[in-house]
Amino acid sequence: MADKPTREDVLRLARRHWLRTGRLDVGQLARHCGLGRATLFRWFGSRDLLLAEVLWSLAEPTLLRAEREVAGQGPARIAAVCERSLRLMNGFEPLRRFIAEDGERALRLLTSRASPVQARTIANLRQLLERETNERWQPPLDSGTLAYLIVRLGESFLYATAISGQAVEIADVAVAVELLLSGRVGTDRIAAKS
Repeated sequence: MADKPTREDVLRLARRHWLRTGRLDVGQLARHCGLGRATLFRWFGSRDLLLAEVLWSLAEPTLLRAEREVAGQGPARIAAVCERSLRLMNGFEPLRRFIAEDGERALRLLTSRASPVQARTIANLRQLLERETNERWQPPLDSGTLAYLIVRLGESFLYATAISGQAVEIADVAVAVELLLSGRVGTDRIAAKS
């Protein structure tokens, strides 16, 4: 550790520790870095918000990797990116362990406004939707609304066991996302919206 550790140094150390143990002890982390607990709380806000930053530091590269690995364009590509990212997350043992051991906290940090993870995921997906929009495909809803709905849909698949005890097939998320992106609704709904 450098003489004066930065916020990023602390985050890297917290990530390594969480990946190894599944836990974060702010006091131990502060001592290891030669900082006061107050500094860590000033930088991150709370232990849960520090953990949220750790989770996002793992989620963001996963989302970007899924985008790089999936070819195509438009709704089919968006659906495939969603499926690929959920498969990567579902196969990530530290995340599965966290959900199994502390499901309520995991869901609060991953799926609510109690942390920045969900908002950043929505922003990431909104950018993807906007990049995929062109003269051949226009989103059926505002990209922010659509990104929110797709993220909530993905969360329903990824955390199905923790939320409801149901087993679901991750592959089905692509079908569900494509249906959402198709914009197909009954003509009476279109008339009512006008």
